[in-house]
Amino acid sequence: MAIFRLTPAFKDYIWGGTRLRDEYGKKCDFDKVAESWELSCHKDGASVVADGEDKGLTLQQYIDKHGKGVLGSDCDRFENFPILIKLIDAKDNLSVQVHPDNDYAQRVEGEYGKTEMWYVVDCDEGAELLYGFKHEITKEEFAERIANNTLLEVTNNVPVHKGDVFFIKAGTLHAIGKGILIAEIQQNSNTTYRIYDYGRVGKDGKPRELHVEKAKDVTKLAPAEQYPETPVERHEGYTSKLMASCDYFTTYVLDVESEAVLEADEKSFNSLLILEGEPTVGGVRAVKGESVFITAGTGKYTLAGKCKAVLTTV
Repeated sequence: MAIFRLTPAFKDYIWGGTRLRDEYGKKCDFDKVAESWELSCHKDGASVVADGEDKGLTLQQYIDKHGKGVLGSDCDRFENFPILIKLIDAKDNLSVQVHPDNDYAQRVEGEYGKTEMWYVVDCDEGAELLYGFKHEITKEEFAERIANNTLLEVTNNVPVHKGDVFFIKAGTLHAIGKGILIAEIQQNSNTTYRIYDYGRVGKDGKPRELHVEKAKDVTKLAPAEQYPETPVERHEGYTSKLMASCDYFTTYVLDVESEAVLEADEKSFNSLLILEGEPTVGGVRAVKGESVFITAGTGKYTLAGKCKAVLTTV
């Protein structure tokens, strides 16, 4: 039973900005801090234990040391750690992309597929993102529009506002637009198929790689399947709202006025991503932008102090 903060891994993708460093206190020397991988056991970027006797271990090393029981019985069905949680600062538009489902990803890429959820932490006025298609199209039209650069004529652009939630099942065409800061909860995968990238070049001066043929295999050529709207639930000292629940994760946004008594039972660990405030989590001090891990079986603990946080379980 343990509660500890995590230090994230960082990514400096070309579309990133500096808000994660400037506003969220991320200690990173990159010119652009596009993503911070707040809860990650992925080989491409692992989060690290920041507190206690296990400080300095990667989260995977911590799990290996203490046993898979720290994740809870609901994780037994997963061969690997099931989820990845990020903060994403889109200073510029991300590529138009799609992620495969488990069957395709495990067969072709050797890792999980990627169903994900976005919570809009903040955004510029007038910001938009791409979310599925306006209407169903055929495979032939999809291929033709990719070839002649008219794909964006049939994609669904959605204005976004702070607090919006988007559930993105594997196979859904999508792109985060410029001026949006997002908390992303996703399957533990780094497989992305780019379809359109605005003609940009990478650090090597060459156009970034596209994955058109794989995208044709996995893209659902229809409007996005949205998660049903859920009510705000009121509790003593805080409110909670279910943002999404699926086979891989269940996630809530918590608005805490004074304190929230939460529980990490034997079924699942808890992850808390602090978006506002400087609360304590079971006595562990956390600040805006930090991620706190609570092992399964810890039992009841208190999130104390006015704050906003994303709570994720499996």
